[in-house]
Amino acid sequence: MERILVSACLLGSRVRYDGGAKRVDDQLLERWRDEGRLVSFCPEVSGGLPVPRPPAEIVGSGSSADGAAVLDGTAQVVTESGTDVTESFVRGARLAVEAARRSGARLAILKEGSPSCGSHRIYDGTFSGTPTPGVGVTTALLERAGVRVFGEDELQSAAAYLEELEARQR
Repeated sequence: MERILVSACLLGSRVRYDGGAKRVDDQLLERWRDEGRLVSFCPEVSGGLPVPRPPAEIVGSGSSADGAAVLDGTAQVVTESGTDVTESFVRGARLAVEAARRSGARLAILKEGSPSCGSHRIYDGTFSGTPTPGVGVTTALLERAGVRVFGEDELQSAAAYLEELEARQR
């Protein structure tokens, strides 16, 4: 059975920077939970950050400052006050890859917009609430490890990919 790594906040865990959750109530997630497929994970908390914590964004030179740039050493993750939290984000991303490997997960459903988990967009590093195309640190590392990442608004696409993976195993 294919396992799915899922952002803990999407499953109702109160692990977000503001102490909240972003629970997604969807029949697919519920079915996958009932089937025992879901592996709940929060890379920021696993990386050592507290709940609540100051919001953080990825900053670097140019518009390509995203999780891949953080992993490559050309961008950082900082709080609005300028505290560098890059090490915690990278540690959490590595632990997410370990969790995926241990569980056999080849796909993940992560929180869009997060500097850890964004799969299509993150915030632009100005703390103005301005979204920009890019991926979070955990998404970038999971993708480098061969795990396909979907945002919480792409559950149908994740389901199609899950079917494809399971068809290959038959």
